[in-house]
Amino acid sequence: MDALDTRALRHFLAVVRTGSIRAAADHISIAPSAVSRQIADIEHRLGLPIFERSARGVVLTEAGELLAEHAKRMVEDEELLREQLGRLKGIKQGLVRISCGDGFVADLMANGLRTFAKIYPNIRFTIQLAGTAGVLAAVSDGDADVGLVYNPVIDTGIRSIAIARQPLAVITPPGHPLLTRPSISLAESLAYPCALLIPGHGVRQLVGRVAADCGLALSPALETPSIDVLRQFVRASLGITYLPPFAVDTELARGEVGVVGLTDPLLVEASAHIIVRARRRLPVSVEQLVGHIAREMVAFRVKHPY
Repeated sequence: MDALDTRALRHFLAVVRTGSIRAAADHISIAPSAVSRQIADIEHRLGLPIFERSARGVVLTEAGELLAEHAKRMVEDEELLREQLGRLKGIKQGLVRISCGDGFVADLMANGLRTFAKIYPNIRFTIQLAGTAGVLAAVSDGDADVGLVYNPVIDTGIRSIAIARQPLAVITPPGHPLLTRPSISLAESLAYPCALLIPGHGVRQLVGRVAADCGLALSPALETPSIDVLRQFVRASLGITYLPPFAVDTELARGEVGVVGLTDPLLVEASAHIIVRARRRLPVSVEQLVGHIAREMVAFRVKHPY
């Protein structure tokens, strides 16, 4: 088999991520016919089809799955080499792509990037917000270097660099009746109006699973993809919500919200993870960031204020 061009592999990965040749072409700003020719050339070199085509788009064949893993390694190794050569030239800089849940943002900024940027001022960042499924996909597909995620279902394509137990809790307005209790079950707390994250977020998955085990249906007063909206809902005394306490660390310190522990075992054992793609050799910039945020972020310290 002839060697495959890295550029062609990048375009192939764009098709994998977008699900069609036309969408990939739009994403990378080249003609669909050029992408189609590259895919045809790759299939000719391999002697096997890499996509099953339909009116709805394309799906990887078994050969395509193998090529996708190889392509991700090739692209990552090229980026790693570029950073290493840059360091030899005295260019100490890099770009780290972060994907995380909304609840990590305040902690990441105040306790992670604020101090890290002072130590490594030439490292740049991009931050993409996503639910649990989106963060896992971004890291697994190579669209993010680092993921911060709450209670993910880890598969073989993901590696957790740091894990800290961060139980799910009830977040209440100040003076709420639940604050007289040291802890409470989820079933008991559902008697009060609540706001929940939309499906696809780790917190919603946990709450939904425990509620279903109790034979209860969720009927939130408000659903949102935004943790800031959940905070505002509680601060406005509209009801309660469910979050790990690190997601409201600032509000807790100001006395703007209260927290009550939940007793359900699944919720007690929930955890925060720093994830990277499995079997990837991490660039120095990514290793430095991961080590720093694991030490400095509240989410990765085992500290429970209740």
